Formats: sequence, structure tokens, C-alpha cells
Amino acid sequence: MTTRIKNSSGKAVGPGLSLGSTASVPALLAKILGLGAVLGAAVSLTPLLIAGGEWAMLIGLWAGAAGLLAVYSTKRLVPLKYLLPGTLLLTVFVLLPILSTVQLSFTNSGDGTRGSKEDAVSTIVRNSVTQLPESRTFNLTVGTEGSAADGPFTFFLVETPSNDVFAGDGQGLRPLAGEDVTVDGGYVRAADGYQILTGKEVNAAGAKISGLTVPTDKGAIRAQGINRAFEGVQTLTYDAGTDSITDSVSGKVFTVQQFGDREYFADANGSKGFDQSWEKNVGFANYVRLFTDPQVRDALLGSFVWTLVFAVGSVATTFVVGLLLASALNDPRIRGLKLYRAVIIVPYAIPVFISFIVWQSFYNKDFGLINSMLGGAKIDWLGDPFLAKVAVLLTNLWVGFPYMFLIATGALQALPQDIAEAAKIDGASSWTTFTKVQFPLLLVAVAPLLVSSFAFNFNNFNVIQLVTGGGPFPAGGGQIGATDILISGAYRIAFGGAGAEFGFASAISVVLFIVTAVLAGIQFRYTKALEDVR
Repeated sequence: MTTRIKNSSGKAVGPGLSLGSTASVPALLAKILGLGAVLGAAVSLTPLLIAGGEWAMLIGLWAGAAGLLAVYSTKRLVPLKYLLPGTLLLTVFVLLPILSTVQLSFTNSGDGTRGSKEDAVSTIVRNSVTQLPESRTFNLTVGTEGSAADGPFTFFLVETPSNDVFAGDGQGLRPLAGEDVTVDGGYVRAADGYQILTGKEVNAAGAKISGLTVPTDKGAIRAQGINRAFEGVQTLTYDAGTDSITDSVSGKVFTVQQFGDREYFADANGSKGFDQSWEKNVGFANYVRLFTDPQVRDALLGSFVWTLVFAVGSVATTFVVGLLLASALNDPRIRGLKLYRAVIIVPYAIPVFISFIVWQSFYNKDFGLINSMLGGAKIDWLGDPFLAKVAVLLTNLWVGFPYMFLIATGALQALPQDIAEAAKIDGASSWTTFTKVQFPLLLVAVAPLLVSSFAFNFNNFNVIQLVTGGGPFPAGGGQIGATDILISGAYRIAFGGAGAEFGFASAISVVLFIVTAVLAGIQFRYTKALEDVR
């Protein structure tokens, strides 16, 4: 039924409106709200990106926002309405992380080199503030206009014994009038527009607060504990012209010198004067180290061999067990079939983190379930390199075989039944029918899933980290343990006890990505032969 709007002469005006045509109003409203949210997000993030100097991200943000506004504000460009969201998500969640990792692999980023040279110089000079006998002291209260954890922070200072009140930050020191703050017991207890931090909050943000210095005419003010501060003298000065730091007390001059892939300020004898370095581009140095450093190369080569064994072994064992169970339960005449299948997929339903932690307790040498079931044996599952690898494979078998059972069950049930019946009529046994007829056809369906499972296990960090922690580790020391696969080895290098090496770990990750892609490509190429099965 349609209704037409008529003018005063009784003639219909405009197209007919179907009853219920207002259904397009919610869609229009959703479009307006969605595009408004995109524009609002772009506008709100712009000042933050400009302040951080993230010009590439700023351009990408506005390019994406402009693309969404141009495509979805018109009825045209229908194909792009479907392609653009996927392209943006692919760029943000796949391409950008890959490009960021590649870019990081060409730097020396890590502990002690996480900032720029300007940041390092500023930290060195700022930390040289020294308290002298005649230095002014203050009762300190810390306030913030933002987050109690991240700041920015402001020092509220009550000088002793004059009781003059000041506020100070990285920009300098300024006096405060009495009406601006509330002073009680010699400390500022409240300030207009600021949140005053408690002692517990000051402790939690201690690293950032202790790094804050307030410049003054005579030097700088630094915190001393959680409620005291002093005005000290900066003993170090930086000369940008000679790119050097001078110590006014000792008279030493520190210049930039190379130490490995890092630069430090060192004295004339070549001794590092300060621990701070800075991030810089090192070209292919991380990749050269990866393939030429004997200690690193040998450790990663052994880890690579074990990674292949682990990935192939995990796929093979889980697929064989899953296929055998699927074949055994593929007969509809079995009673309680649904119950059996439900029990089999229980390990798949349990979160893997819980399964891994539980299995780790099973391998305990003194109190583990496995040794208890073996009559109180003292098998050191996690202390012996070979047994630890067996433990990892057994744990991964428990977690992975239900998945293979599900895909094998689906593939078997999708096979034409008349093929098996024809084989039996030709005199083939059940084993021959399965191995010569059903199994080749089943591989056509599951081969891509086996390849993806191999790629997943090639980078299966969780089982290694939660079951063995990469151990056992060599007696002589070393960051990479006997059960570390390449991805967990890269993690241990990046966040190990010897200090984080993000640049080097990124180089390992890039090589690992290339190796995984090449192996997966080879596997997919050879699995194409299965498509010729008729």
C-alpha cells in the first residue's frame, strides 16, 4: 500500500511513500553518528599527535577519516563501502605493527637507549643537581592537574623557615598568594585546580617525581623523599657547540664516544662518565650480529631446530590423535556418540592458560601428579632438557587434539558415502578404504588448516612460557633455554634480566616472520597437489 501527498488541486506531488519507509531513518541517524564520531576522534587526537611530533600518524589519521567521510557521505562508491573498512583495519592492525617492528630492528633501542639524545643530555644534567650546605630547603607537596600516576606534576613548596609558598614545575618557580592554597602544618594541603597527592600516590609515581627538577636563578629544586625538597646547584653543563658535558667540580670534559652499537659521554681516558645513552639508527648491525655473533648464532640455530621439531611434532601428534578419535566415532551406530564427542572437546573448552599452568604442576618433581602415578618416581621433567621438550609436546597434544578432532570429524562427514561403499563392493578392506580413498580426500579439506596450525605452533609462545619458562637454562648462563622456540627466545632477549634489547629482538622477529612465511608458502605450494585428487 502506498500513500501519495497531494496539493490543493488534488494532484499527487512527489514519489509515492511506502508505509514503513521511515525504516531508513535509523540507518541515516547511525550514519550521521558514525561519521560524527570519526570526525570527533580525528579532531580530539590531533593536538596530542602534534604535541608528540607524530606527523606520520597525524597524516594517516586524517587520510583515514577523510576517506571514511568521502565514501559514506554519498550513495555512490558502493564497492569502497565494503573495501575501505577492511583496508583500514588491515593497515592499522597488521601493516603498521609489521612496519614498526622492521623500523625498530634498525635501531639500538633498549634499556638505556629509549629516548633521544636530547632526553639523555637533559637527564644527565638534571640529575647533577647537588645539595650544598647553604642550599634552601622546602616542605614539599606534590599536586597534579592530570593523573596521579602520570602527571603532569607540580611541586608546592613551603620554604623553611620563612614559610614563603611557591609552586614549581619544569618551566620554573613562581610565588603563590595565600588565597591560592591552603597551608597547614607547614605544608600545602589544597590548591585551586590541583589534586594533592597522598604519600602512597607519591611513592607510586616516584620515578617520574624524582626526575622532575624546577629551574631557579641559583640552580634547580629537586625532591628529597616524599615531603622534602632542596635547591641545589647543577654541576654539569652541556655545550651544544662542542657536543660535550663539563663537570664544574672536577673540571672533566665528557665527549661523545662509541661503545659497541651505543654512544656515551666519556672522558679523555675513554671511560663512560654516565650510564645514559640514546636511541639511534644502526643500520643492519642487529642483523649482522644475529648471523655473525657465535654465541647468539649458535643459541638461535639450536632454537630454530627445536622450533621446527616442536611445530611439526605438535601438528603431527594432534592430527593423528584427533583423526583416530574422529574415525572411531564416525559410526552412527555407536551409542552415546554425542556424549563421547562432548567429553573429547572438553580440553578445547578450557582456557589454555589454565591448562598450561595445571600441566606445569603435573610435572613437579616432588609433588607432581605424573610422578605420583608412577609410584613416587623422582623424574625431573622440567630440569632435564630432553624431558622438558617431551613435557611441552605432551601438554600441547592435550590442548590441540580436540581441535583436530573437530576438523577431522567435519571432513569425514562431508565425504561422499557412496565412494566408501563402492570401495567395499570392489573388495577393499576398511583399512584400505580409509587409507586409499577417504584419507586422500580428507587431506584436500584439512591441508590448509594443517599449514595454519604449523604456522601457529611455530610461534606458540604461550605453551613455552607457561609450562617451562624456556628452561632449563645452560649451567654457564645464557638468555635462551633448552625449550625456547624462536619467538620465546626473542622475548627473553627483549625483556631478559641482562637488559632489554628491543632493536635486536625486533630483528629476530623480522627474520622469524620471513622464515614462517617462506615455510608456509612452501607447504601451501606442495598441498596444491592434493587438489588433483578425484
